[in-house]
Amino acid sequence: MLVATTPAQRPPDARLLIVDAAGRLRHARRARLAEHLEPGDVVIANDAATIPASLTGVHERTGAEIEIRLAGRRSLETHDVHEFTAVVFGAGDYRTRTEDRRPPPRLSSGDALVFGSLHATVLRTVGHERLVTLRFEGAPDAIWTAIAHHGKPVQYAHVKEPLAVWDVWTRVAVLPVAFEAPSASFVLDWKVLGALTTRGIGFGTVTLAAGLSSTGDPALDKRLPLDEPYFVPEMTVREIARAWERGGRVVALGTTVTRALEHASSRGRGLRSGPGIATQRIGPHTEMQLVDAILTGVHEPGTSHYELLRAFAPDNVLPPCCSSRWEPVSGRPWSSTASCCRTPSWVMSRSGDARRSTGP
Repeated sequence: MLVATTPAQRPPDARLLIVDAAGRLRHARRARLAEHLEPGDVVIANDAATIPASLTGVHERTGAEIEIRLAGRRSLETHDVHEFTAVVFGAGDYRTRTEDRRPPPRLSSGDALVFGSLHATVLRTVGHERLVTLRFEGAPDAIWTAIAHHGKPVQYAHVKEPLAVWDVWTRVAVLPVAFEAPSASFVLDWKVLGALTTRGIGFGTVTLAAGLSSTGDPALDKRLPLDEPYFVPEMTVREIARAWERGGRVVALGTTVTRALEHASSRGRGLRSGPGIATQRIGPHTEMQLVDAILTGVHEPGTSHYELLRAFAPDNVLPPCCSSRWEPVSGRPWSSTASCCRTPSWVMSRSGDARRSTGP
């Protein structure tokens, strides 16, 4: 697998790696996604827009330069913008691999942090010296304005060019609550959405505040994903119910959608609309309630994203997926997206039983 090195999220020649329920692999054009789904299916995307969650500033007590990457918030409400969970780095920027970044000064409760016109106070560390809860000063509008002015999109060293905000917004982005882009939704453009409609495939959205994918610290990475607030619209609940009535599948665009839908349907009452906070981890032993197939980026073994994929495909299928090589197009490597469908034992038995007992 070749790693994307430029911020090209919507290349017209991007590809899919299709993994069917029997574990067979085949390549396809990403623009022809609808042809690999069935009439009656429903596709659910995360419509969260991405905030510029990387802020460079100063630890006032020591004068040391720091970077914080906002990583969590307790709700999606626009006025609830004072307290954040954040990961702290020492001096440097995205050009240095997160694993090689300098550590920040030791932070204590009450420490002041300054990011241009934006001021924050460390409330506490959260089980790790680099993971903190902080509180921004000011009115909500002033805080949002300062984040927009001083912040940059979270970025990693493998992408050489600096990201602009529009590089991390998908076509369906609405509410700015994600800390990293819900990248599976980059598969969508107006042609793909039109093709879904023409083929009789439903479409819906959830909003989930997608968190960080990596911190560079193995102990911190084991805690990912952090708790993530979400919202499931009533229209999405109806679209899923309509798909089930037609014998269709629920196809999640990405791990964030999977996490939101599975959490929203995990309380024994079926899928309900409204807000929630996804606290669970999904892995090979998770009893999936709702999602039948997932379209996602190819993830490295050992990451939380990879563990989630183990709920859809057995271990003997996933390694070939993640080692499948993509040829450069026009001399440029590009990101790949894999579609993993659950094995027959999951789709035919456990998923079928769940629909009778926990349907919308």
